[in-house]
Amino acid sequence: MKYNQDVAGNIDPVTVSNGAKTSGNSELYRYWQVRILYSLTFGYAAFYLVRQNFNFALPVLVEEFGYTRMELGYIMSLWQIVYGIGKFVNGYYSDRSNARRFMSIGLLLSSLTCLLMGFGTAYWYFAVVWGISAWVQSMGWPPVAKLLPRWFAPTELGTVWGIANISHQVGGAVIAALSGFIIPMYGWQSFFFLPAAASLIIAVFLFERLRDTPKSLGLNSIEVHRGLVKTEAEVEDNDDGNDITPMEVVKTLARSRNLWFVCLGNMFLYIVRMGVLTWAPTFLKESKGAAFVASGLQVMGFDLAGMIGGITAGYLSDKVFKGRRGPVSFFFMIALVGALIYFWTVPAGHDYLNAIAMVLVGFFVYGPQVLVGVAAADFSTKKTVGMAVGVTGTFAYIGSALSGIIVGWLADKYGWNAGFIFFIGSAVLSCVCFALTWTARAAILDKNKV
Repeated sequence: MKYNQDVAGNIDPVTVSNGAKTSGNSELYRYWQVRILYSLTFGYAAFYLVRQNFNFALPVLVEEFGYTRMELGYIMSLWQIVYGIGKFVNGYYSDRSNARRFMSIGLLLSSLTCLLMGFGTAYWYFAVVWGISAWVQSMGWPPVAKLLPRWFAPTELGTVWGIANISHQVGGAVIAALSGFIIPMYGWQSFFFLPAAASLIIAVFLFERLRDTPKSLGLNSIEVHRGLVKTEAEVEDNDDGNDITPMEVVKTLARSRNLWFVCLGNMFLYIVRMGVLTWAPTFLKESKGAAFVASGLQVMGFDLAGMIGGITAGYLSDKVFKGRRGPVSFFFMIALVGALIYFWTVPAGHDYLNAIAMVLVGFFVYGPQVLVGVAAADFSTKKTVGMAVGVTGTFAYIGSALSGIIVGWLADKYGWNAGFIFFIGSAVLSCVCFALTWTARAAILDKNKV
């Protein structure tokens, strides 16, 4: 904090505006890029601390209250539907709001709803409170999607998006590891209370750390700073976009064929991602004979491998494929099919083989998941990036909702084999959708022949 005040205090706003290439300005820019990136990463990880609690409490709720997997599947599907709609709506409002405030308030409200879940005993109570949680949780990622393209150039966006995306895995891994200890030792209620308290503290940290745009600090846009354009007048969508109506945004996004392909690919991808993430603890316990601690650690392996997979995919799309996200997503989805087959066929009682399977699935599922957001930013503008990512999120959680209901029904009626056939078919369809964006990348890269 002191470093920023000292440097910023010695820089004249006019000098910053006209001298983006000076060493002082570069030093300040780099400081804020690092600060924004780690704040977004740890801030969004906190959203996951109060998001996946219900998933890990499922086996206990089945035993304690006698709920069927189908009944709990309805609650999870409700969450996915509300979250998907929320990402679309909050994507629009995030584009027109201060991202710092928007994200911090979302985390604050998410923590409070998680806290309330610990007081539940009735089915309707769990459904209503968890549904509210879905809406306030949807306030988390659109500000991230808004800030990253404002602070990082398209030539590095895949890599930094992959780094920011480890927030999913950091939060998911922590909550997975804690589930194996908190629930058996302190009860399922504490599994809602303790993460909620931690996230409330992180919400304050997030508000203190974040800033909305380089312009708010007297810095040039990232395009000028990186030399992609020479003047601010050349920067596309240089204003904040408050004059665009929701319908105009929808029409703009609807004309992007590549965005539609990415949305459909993401829907099928999320059938696999959220299906495995949601049902893995129950599947490992029922079909593989894994104990609470073992299943929690195996799901943690899924998330930790996803960190590496997301960063790897982002880096490959930036450096090897020069900003093209489609080819990397295609190859990762092909590998994911093989990983799912392996996970499906591992014999019961082999915890280490299950762990390897979860690592492989996590690595290959999170690569395309990262690139979907980057591609949405590539195919949209600064005025519409939050809503573009929100649209992909809406399709994602349509897939998640289908996964919650269909997998629960298939597992109850036909067993887990049917569920895995559903996962594999979805992965193949996702692969086809991503292949259709093979040559597409951000317009500014083609314009400047980068």
